Amino acid sequence: MDDFRASVDVGFVLNGAAVSVAAEPGERLSYALRERLGAREVKIGCNAGDCGACSVLVEGDVVCACLMAAHQAAGKRVETVKGVLAGTEGRALVASFQDHQAAQCGVCTPGMMVSAVALLREVPQPDAGQVQDALGGVLCRCTGYRKIIDAVVSAGSGVAQAQVSGGVGVAMRRLDGLAKVEGREAFGDDVAPDGALAVKVIRSPHPRATFFFGDLETFVAGLPGVECVLTAADVPGRNAFGVIPAFVDQPVFAEGEARFRGEAVAAVVGSAEVMAGFDPASFPVTWQVLPSVQTVAEALAAGAPLLHQGRAGNVMCGGFVKRGFADAALARADVVVEARFESGFVEHAYIEPEAGFAEVVDGRVEIHACTQAPVMDLDSMAEILAMPREAIRIVPTAVGGGFGSKLDISVQPFVALAALKTGKPVRITYSRQESMQSTTKRHPSAIHLRIGATRDGRLSGMRFEGDFNTGAYASWGPTVANRVPVHASGPYLVPDYLAQSRAVHTHCPSSGAFRGFGVPQSAIAQESLFDALADRLGMDALEFRLLNALENGQPTVCGQVFAQGVGIKACLEALRPAWEAGKAEVAAFNAVNSGLKRGVGIASGWYGCGNTSLPNPSTIKAGLRADGVVVLHQGAMDIGQGSNTVIAQIFASALGADVRDLVLVGPDTDVTPDAGKTSASRQTFVSGNAARLAGVSLRAMILERCNAAVDAVLRFDLGVVEVTDGADVHRVELADLAPDGEGYVLRAEERYDPPTLPLDANGQGSPYAQFGYAAHLVVVEVDLKLGLVKPLRFVAAHDVGRAINPLLVEGQVQGGIAQGLGMALTEEYLPGRTENLHDYLIPTIGDVPPIETLIIEEADAHGPYGAKGLGEHVLIPTAPAILNAIRHATGVAITRVPATPSRVRAALKEAGYE
Repeated sequence: MDDFRASVDVGFVLNGAAVSVAAEPGERLSYALRERLGAREVKIGCNAGDCGACSVLVEGDVVCACLMAAHQAAGKRVETVKGVLAGTEGRALVASFQDHQAAQCGVCTPGMMVSAVALLREVPQPDAGQVQDALGGVLCRCTGYRKIIDAVVSAGSGVAQAQVSGGVGVAMRRLDGLAKVEGREAFGDDVAPDGALAVKVIRSPHPRATFFFGDLETFVAGLPGVECVLTAADVPGRNAFGVIPAFVDQPVFAEGEARFRGEAVAAVVGSAEVMAGFDPASFPVTWQVLPSVQTVAEALAAGAPLLHQGRAGNVMCGGFVKRGFADAALARADVVVEARFESGFVEHAYIEPEAGFAEVVDGRVEIHACTQAPVMDLDSMAEILAMPREAIRIVPTAVGGGFGSKLDISVQPFVALAALKTGKPVRITYSRQESMQSTTKRHPSAIHLRIGATRDGRLSGMRFEGDFNTGAYASWGPTVANRVPVHASGPYLVPDYLAQSRAVHTHCPSSGAFRGFGVPQSAIAQESLFDALADRLGMDALEFRLLNALENGQPTVCGQVFAQGVGIKACLEALRPAWEAGKAEVAAFNAVNSGLKRGVGIASGWYGCGNTSLPNPSTIKAGLRADGVVVLHQGAMDIGQGSNTVIAQIFASALGADVRDLVLVGPDTDVTPDAGKTSASRQTFVSGNAARLAGVSLRAMILERCNAAVDAVLRFDLGVVEVTDGADVHRVELADLAPDGEGYVLRAEERYDPPTLPLDANGQGSPYAQFGYAAHLVVVEVDLKLGLVKPLRFVAAHDVGRAINPLLVEGQVQGGIAQGLGMALTEEYLPGRTENLHDYLIPTIGDVPPIETLIIEEADAHGPYGAKGLGEHVLIPTAPAILNAIRHATGVAITRVPATPSRVRAALKEAGYE
């Protein structure tokens, strides 16, 4: 009898060349392309046709390669991004995508490029609507799509942009952009060597269950190609990881009891071919389901099962800020408003699932994986493996989106333990389902807020109480609990204030870091009630905010006073023209429309850059080689936000060089010093300052060699630095200088740690050296019958201190707004139900309207060249601005997000709409 699984040779033309692969029946074209033909430019985001990252052209038509069997391609022409770039349309797109910063992390870019080429071949000069239609099948989580639309339209126009380069303030292309648009960027699933073993993790199918294993030795012996099984017994060190030392509580493998659906209990290691077809249901494990708590209310109820000893009542920790006497101020206020607000889990939904590989090299473990925090990974792995730090190397791959979740350990222990046990290279790539099951989420929140004001509109008191569902393990829950009370006032002068928060354990996936660390949830409550308070006072919503906005020299709710750089009033004032025009526009529309109503909403936000009242250093190293090349060792992870370019621009300005003079060495714990984690909008500020100091130091060394003035001009040439000091020209002959062990004749290594002060028992102190500020305006249209909310346009004003690269600023603003739009209207992760990108709805290219970015520059006293962080700030005002616009359109206040059509329609009916 023939083996029905026998492979069959399939021939087709790939990028102009005839190829043949031995594919199994039903094998995905995406698998054949990547694993058999090495076409790693084809990216896999979901394996379900939901994300479009794997899009290729088959006979000129766009196809999701993950949905097409390899045998269906027999005899046909297949083009990947590598192939389409050879044509006129592809070359134009390569340039245009870079000019517009249309690629951020880059993992969706090959799918976008392929789809765009197909459009341009058919419609050489498309408009924005045609681009949206053609690219609608490809999801992007970083850019907000608007830059992609602009890039494709521009490519069709044939108008090329002049290229610029330089230091601070230059809107130049990303230094790493070309590899992204050409599909050459290597992500976590692209780097494993041929023949590497694969890991399949066995996960709990229940929110809470005890378990025991069957005969594992017999299981392994009975499956040819399986090398071993890993359990908690194989962890040589501490079977726990976490991001905050006092809260390290999540096991690599659960022992005896699983605390959430998706928790790892074991892993099977075998050949890639065998593991590709392995069914986890065949693993010998028996489950005993136990009662679980899924919500904060359930977890706090009397008699609820306790998730962790020492955390009474399932309360992990809390945060607290008190200034003045909030209750007394509320009692004497002329007007008081209050409400309760709720938000659910939000999934990060980066297009790249967690992936990587590990191998043992000369007795050391080398781990290659997508991560936001290589040195934190190193510290965790040293404890888990019980190995000295110098015996471990973390080599980050490119990161296909992170947004906070890839700060936490995921694949690293599995591949490292497997490589140590087998002595062979081992790879892993999460499926979309296990990524969404097992990784961290945005904290669900339940907030009760009261705000009072005097008759003249001055804020008098505010009381905030917030509970946050932190899931089964701590992750960044303590950071959220502590950050929220500091920020819950918004960027306003509140003389009497009380804010307290709790992080509560449930049998859900851990809640962690997600662009804002809890501040977007608190901003929804605060900014929504500000509109309600302005209405009660008979004040314009913008004027009310301007009256109460913080200014230089005024204390925050933590008592911190900034002498300069408080830019919230400038942001709000920048919105005034759009605010006045928007009010007039929606009034005119509503006067003649009954089934549709429009509204305009505004909201503001602030965000402290870096750790809260904790050390937060970065170190940057640079060296000058004898051949005249300047090398910048830059260890800050670029997850799409542009730190590779921004930090290089800052360093180049400080040195007095052009960015094109630099050779960049990226993150690698063997060769780059610790630039800290990519989180809390800290890299431009903290690592940027370290880069500035390194540039200043290296420049001083060069000038000292020829006793030149500080304003001398440097030119780097082969083997020499030419120093022009007024009318004098000096030559520093580099061959005359002795190189060090790394080959540098001059080197500088500088460290920067922002000045902060601890918070006292009342939350008073200096938690951050700088805040960034933002204000958003949105016009929305509400279908009263369907409850459907459609944003029509955004205007976003952001105080960035100094725009190091204005083009990157625009990209961050647009991407953050898209994520805020999703949080407001469509995104709600339901454990066990929305574990794919079909049921979990992130915004598509047709959902994000035009966005106007207004860059405000109120220089910060500590930032490099006055610059402030940006990444987190963008998302904070978006959702409350949308909710305020819905209220303006309909008179109905939405207090639970996402504001799905069913929820909006229910609220409208309750308010009396038919």
